[in-house]
Amino acid sequence: MTELEQIPHAQRERLAYIDFCLQYFGHISRNDLINRFQTGLAASTRDFTLYKELAPDNLILVHQDKQYHRTSHFVPVFEHDPEAVLQSLSRGFGDGISAPIRASAQCFDAVTLVHPNANIIAALMRAIHQGHAIDCDYVSASSGESARTLVPHALVNNGHRWHVRAYDLKHETFRDYVCTRFTRVQNASMTVAAHQRAGADSQFNKLVKLTLIPHPSLKQPRAVELDFGMQDGCYELHVKAAFAAYILRHWQVDCSVGYRFTGQGCQLALANLEVLKMIENPTLAPGCQ
Repeated sequence: MTELEQIPHAQRERLAYIDFCLQYFGHISRNDLINRFQTGLAASTRDFTLYKELAPDNLILVHQDKQYHRTSHFVPVFEHDPEAVLQSLSRGFGDGISAPIRASAQCFDAVTLVHPNANIIAALMRAIHQGHAIDCDYVSASSGESARTLVPHALVNNGHRWHVRAYDLKHETFRDYVCTRFTRVQNASMTVAAHQRAGADSQFNKLVKLTLIPHPSLKQPRAVELDFGMQDGCYELHVKAAFAAYILRHWQVDCSVGYRFTGQGCQLALANLEVLKMIENPTLAPGCQ
């Protein structure tokens, strides 16, 4: 067990916050820690003392503003995931559960137009967690509203909106349903069979490789190589087959033979076009016929 793992969880969270503020803001005060975690002055003093024992060269107390400042010798004590950091910054450290989300004035996330109903999400998640089937009313863009019986097993964000992956008893297959289109969800009084559960969803359980390359029409492909951290001019992504088409669509990956989608916003192209034969709904991908 490492030295950090021996520290009680609550205090470790406070130490991580000190580390985070020093790294991304350059300073932190005792009041910042007290206001964030609702602790007392004595507890915050102990936290800063322990942090200084762990990383004595990371911070220095400036008496003029009564704040601890990041030094030029700073080395993070905790590993901060970039995606989690940006999400925390944009939400003002609110998680929407224990602390309200407060929009940041300096870090902005993408605008979300689709907002699922909290009660619908809760009902779906309970059914998934407890392994129940559901009776529901669902509004399809093609056939309108109808009653359905589904066996949901996963919630999925495709980059634009949330779907639930479920077995449809009427069509006897696994499908994706947009969470915002449910108008009623309740538990169904039926026994769920093995072929209706997640283990039988072959597209969900199969991994496929997407080999992404800069679009051949780009004059400066290195810019895109840097965007995606490409190695040797390509980026290999291993994803569930059920989600592959959504990913290709979300990132506007040109999947046409000959990469004919020039000047239409496609900065990426799919190098291994044969993978399209292995995924469901391939026509969602740009250029796939």
